[in-house]
Parts: sequence; C-alpha cells; structure tokens
Amino acid sequence: MSGLIGKKIGMTSIFDESGKNIPCTVIECGPCVVTQVRTTQVDGYEALQLGFDDKKEKNVTKALSGHFKKAGTTPKAKVVEFKNYEGEYKLGDVIAADLFAEGEFVDVSGTSKGKGFQGVVKRHGFGGVGQATHGQHNRARKPGSIGACSYPAKVFKGMRMAGRMGGETVKVKNLRVLKVEADKNLLVVKGCVPGAKNSYLIIEK
Repeated sequence: MSGLIGKKIGMTSIFDESGKNIPCTVIECGPCVVTQVRTTQVDGYEALQLGFDDKKEKNVTKALSGHFKKAGTTPKAKVVEFKNYEGEYKLGDVIAADLFAEGEFVDVSGTSKGKGFQGVVKRHGFGGVGQATHGQHNRARKPGSIGACSYPAKVFKGMRMAGRMGGETVKVKNLRVLKVEADKNLLVVKGCVPGAKNSYLIIEK
C-alpha cells in the first residue's frame, strides 16, 4: 500500500463551505527518501523502504551510515517499509506530500501516548461508583469480582484489570484528507490521530 512517514504537528480546526467547524490534525508528511528497493528475486517480496527526518551522522552506526550513502542521502531517523507500493521508484527518489489528494481517505498509525499505571475506570471504562447506599463506602473505583473461589480457582487470562496504559501501536482508519499543502509538505486530516506532538506517524492510502 502506498504511503509516507510523517510527524504529528498538532491539532486545529477549520470551517467547511457550510460553516461547520471541523476538528483536524496537521501532519508534516515527508519528504521521504527511498533508501532501499526490495525485489522478489533478491528478498522474496516486493517493498519500498522509506526514510524520513534527518539524523546526526555521529549518532548513526557505520553499517547504517553506509546503507544511507548507498541511497545517496543523509542518515534518517525513521525508516519504514511499505509493501505493494504503487508506481515505479528507484534508490534515492524523493516522495513528497503531493502523493495524497484532497478528499481521499487515509489510514494513520502511530504510538499512543503512554499514561502509566491506571485503574480499571480509566483503562477499561468501568462504571466506577455504583450503588452508594447499603454500606458501600470505599470501593468507588475498584474492579469488583475478578473470578470465582474454589472453582475454577484461578483468574482467567485476559481479565480486564489495572495496569500500564498507552504506548501501543494504534491505527485510525478512513480519515478524510481535508487539505494538502505540497510546498510545505503538510497534510490536514479530519479528526485525531494517535501519539503526542512531534511523534512519528505512518500514513497509508
């Protein structure tokens, strides 16, 4: 699937033709450099490896430095492979935000914000305070029963409990592209995308 690597700039809102206020996310989308071309003869599958966002030469290993020099580009901070890429590209080609067009739909994936250790109310949306009468006094945000006693005498795998929340790969599908500013490599998509500001995103057609 054709796509690019981007960086989340932040959220804003714009007005459409009917005057409706639409929340949207601004993404710095590319330019991405083709750092490797996978072929069926050599690798067993076809894919394009793209690099995005410059990285200091001193922070790159010699092996990676040679890899980027082969493509005729500077070291990149983020490298992602895209399978079944549409179009013919060769090593060193630059793909920019004009790959996308206004009105089409994209899938955006990124790493969600880490929330640390959270309880069941925030992590799983449990109800919290239930029956406040009948002597209930200190179990407002607790999970309640997590299993039976003597049988099956265990807590089943997958039981929704408190724990670390966030920091996972999340994909949001079918976001409409509201605006493409090719000269600034900016993409404006409807709604929100996962991750904090300046976090990397993968935008797929």
